[in-house]
Amino acid sequence: MNIQLLEGEFNTNEALELITKMIAVKIKFHEGKICNSHQEEDIKSRENKIKKLQNSIHDIRLYLNKNATSVHLESSIQIK
Repeated sequence: MNIQLLEGEFNTNEALELITKMIAVKIKFHEGKICNSHQEEDIKSRENKIKKLQNSIHDIRLYLNKNATSVHLESSIQIK
């Protein structure tokens, strides 16, 4: 099963907003799991994932601000 989430051309502001919101959902997911976890290893792993996601937002913002006026975005979820 394949679910198409994004496909199309977006100006940089729209693209950044969409990407930031999608990543924010994933960050909130990990934060919720951290709040309910009692295993230090799991907490550290999720904190590292959150840091990577935050770094991705930073990198995307820099890229879009320097290199583009519009971008083509494609995103899907593939369930096997």
